[in-house]
Amino acid sequence: AMDVRELPMFPLGSALLPHVVMPLHIFEPRYRVLVHDILGADGDGEFGVVLIERGHEVGGGEARFTVGCVARVLQAAELDDGRWALVTVGTERIEIVEWLDDDPYPRARVRALPDTGDPDPGIDIDDLEDRLHRVWGLRSELGEAAPEELPALPDDPEIAVWAVTALSALGPLDTYDVLVERDLGRRARVLADRLDGTIDQLAFLLP
Repeated sequence: AMDVRELPMFPLGSALLPHVVMPLHIFEPRYRVLVHDILGADGDGEFGVVLIERGHEVGGGEARFTVGCVARVLQAAELDDGRWALVTVGTERIEIVEWLDDDPYPRARVRALPDTGDPDPGIDIDDLEDRLHRVWGLRSELGEAAPEELPALPDDPEIAVWAVTALSALGPLDTYDVLVERDLGRRARVLADRLDGTIDQLAFLLP
């Protein structure tokens, strides 16, 4: 198919979301090579991020999920010891069509996974924001370090849903459940459900 492309892949223990900034420290030799390649003359500054199940080695193909997100490098600094400090942002969702040889680093053939549902399903962003504040209120009561102030959400409902997902600091599997939904209305409902589950868990822990 026309829209399939080959992409260097970085399997991670957390899911990257579109429009969300993710800093990364690169220290493994093969991922240093990946960074050199994507920042070099032939590279486009992009790679794919895909969630791996915790408890598995990064290299285990069986433990990689099938939907990920393209990361675009915004800033890159090579440290004295050869590690890289990157700031990346998620651009578009991708689906793994086929894993390629892992040498010198993981690569896959991927295709874009755009939304298919109603782009303006009338989401109640205030409602999601209330849940977000409740989550952090409970975490503070439990002694977790909460953000000083949660930023204002973007007006665009699609970007706002990604922002709430990121700001909620849900677990990787809950975040992935939001990432894979291709209908914005359903994605917002899945997010609300995962936030409610988190609120229940936190409230249960309160003395």
